[in-house]
Amino acid sequence: MTLPLLQARPPRGPRRDPFIERDAGALVLVREDAAHFPGGHAAGLAHVETEAQIAALCAAGLALLPIGAQSSLTGGATPRGDIVVPLQRFKALQVGDGWVRAGAGVTLDELDAALAPHGVWYPPVPTYTAATVGGIVATNAAGPATFRHGVTRDWVRALTVVLASGDVLDLERGQVTVSGDDWFIDTSRGRVRVPVPSYPWPRLRKCSAGYYAARPYDPLDLFIGAEGTLGIVTEVTLRTVPRPPARFDALVACPSIGAATALVASLERASARRDIDLASVEYIDARSLALLHENGDLGTHEVAVAPDTDALLFLEIELPDSPGDATLWRAVETAADPEAPGAPRSVRAVRTLCRLFTDHDVEGGAELVFPGQGRRRGQLVALREAVPSAVNQRVAAAHAIDSAVSKLAGDFIVPGDRVADLVDACRREFTTRGLDGAIWGHISDGNLHPNVLPTSRADTEAGRDALLAVGRHVLAWGGSPLAEHGVGRNPLKQAFLEMLHGTKGVAEMRAIKHALDPHDRLSRGVLLARVDQDSR
Repeated sequence: MTLPLLQARPPRGPRRDPFIERDAGALVLVREDAAHFPGGHAAGLAHVETEAQIAALCAAGLALLPIGAQSSLTGGATPRGDIVVPLQRFKALQVGDGWVRAGAGVTLDELDAALAPHGVWYPPVPTYTAATVGGIVATNAAGPATFRHGVTRDWVRALTVVLASGDVLDLERGQVTVSGDDWFIDTSRGRVRVPVPSYPWPRLRKCSAGYYAARPYDPLDLFIGAEGTLGIVTEVTLRTVPRPPARFDALVACPSIGAATALVASLERASARRDIDLASVEYIDARSLALLHENGDLGTHEVAVAPDTDALLFLEIELPDSPGDATLWRAVETAADPEAPGAPRSVRAVRTLCRLFTDHDVEGGAELVFPGQGRRRGQLVALREAVPSAVNQRVAAAHAIDSAVSKLAGDFIVPGDRVADLVDACRREFTTRGLDGAIWGHISDGNLHPNVLPTSRADTEAGRDALLAVGRHVLAWGGSPLAEHGVGRNPLKQAFLEMLHGTKGVAEMRAIKHALDPHDRLSRGVLLARVDQDSR
């Protein structure tokens, strides 16, 4: 039997030492990420632009924290005395037939701009498109379109990774398949044995919950979702596909979460039959709508919602052809036609959608957005993004009064038939503790983000208890409490990691970390809590 062995190589590029900036003014700019995790402080800021410079930092035995856009929602990009290594200068881009090779610092906006002239795209982008390619690989990022297009892992063909030893590993999908309990890397410091974890991996649409474990096992997958703890990714090769000719959107108000989940189930069945090409369904609950109303966002984005709306859905549908808006309007007017022989697929899709709205008695609360209505589509996308912004504003205001107040959010995924149960459980656990909370997320994936709105230290403590209780429900239903944001430094999410994989599973992760980073110098305390010091 062939040994599952990979060969590391020396780094490429000029071997001059990188400049490490120690100026306090520069360091304060990188001391926290989007989670505003407390206690962030950096020992230095390394200016790197080649893999050889990163390798030199690794070989020097420094504690390093690679960062992209610092858009982490878990504290994973918040330094704790590390040398921060921004990868923003890794901007290489090469577009090929069905693939793109991108530097880790390329943003998703830059990636899309480079792909558009070629008529192709990378579909599974998260909602924050200023995120970087290296960042989405670090967390196995997902987003609204997971239902149709999967997650980052499904699209990665190759990676270049600088290991903690300073060696470089070029990984290609399918290069090595591991059937046993170990695989190996030949490095400049000898052969490294890397154990394969034995814990089961959740069979869900998305999961960012520690080191990947599903079989058949490809070592490439280990570095996707590893949150920078096993190596520093410098380049990524992603699959691409032809861009859809057009998109059709809809905003639908539902009177209850039960009505919303019933409609989503019908949409997903229609998509499975290829009657429609459903890309995503986003969900905003009544409390989130109230926050938008308080902020004036509903007026700003010209959205009127009936007072009895309990769930607002935003649908994205990809059209297989590009009929004009007038043609699609006529499809709406003749939606009752059963099959309309000879009609383009896009026309039949719109008719199917309208019939489903009628069948579920929500047509009165539905707004259709046609491909030519780019401004309107932009308003609705912005409305969805305004929800977390509204929550963050209130948490920040409470934190300014009491520093013990912090953001408390869930990232839960459950099977589709348990989404209504998940919403009910969140509301129940919040209400019994006297907590205010809002819920939104990617309902077509079963992935929701309940957020506590704490106003005091007591609310913060109760909020953690509430989310832990919801996490136990999620696990009982066959879901995961860690869907798309990763684990980071968040103690609640690290507790979820142990709930999901058990103490034995976490111990197996520590064994993998020790094999590839024996001195714990890469992203220390991220994903796996440090055991040699307190969390200050």
